[in-house]
Amino acid sequence: MVNPYIDTPIYIGEGQTTSQPSLIAKMIELLRIRKEDAVLEIGTGCGFQTAVLSELARVVYSIEYNNFLCIEAKERLKGIKNIFVKCGNGYEGLKEHAPFDKIILSCAPKEIPEQLIAQLKSPGILVGPVGERYSQTLKVITKSEKGIKEENLFSVVFVEMVQ
Repeated sequence: MVNPYIDTPIYIGEGQTTSQPSLIAKMIELLRIRKEDAVLEIGTGCGFQTAVLSELARVVYSIEYNNFLCIEAKERLKGIKNIFVKCGNGYEGLKEHAPFDKIILSCAPKEIPEQLIAQLKSPGILVGPVGERYSQTLKVITKSEKGIKEENLFSVVFVEMVQ
């Protein structure tokens, strides 16, 4: 049984965890979401973060690589009208719905995929972990007419982003 008073990652099945609530909150805060924003989430997981994002943004598109977790999340989130979950490869993003005001990664690529930067509006913000399994940094990428600005925040450990 999960203790709701402990701020720790929670196992969600299929060898995956959802991040501790304080880290999810920090990442969402860093996105500075506005009610009119379209958000792309890479790594739906159990759908907890997706549901939180849906309360803040106009629309949330979420991609989950693991088919089992994707189907479960779709079922869990089916009553929320501004959430669209797709089973697929997060490296590709969702070109058909781009550009996005904000992008959040719930899994760590070794480097930010160029496709995601291309699908980010200008101005736009991407927040996510980047790096090898035990050597990851939470980054904030800001895209503007001046170019791309990358800020390294602190060390984290997330599941790897897979293709």
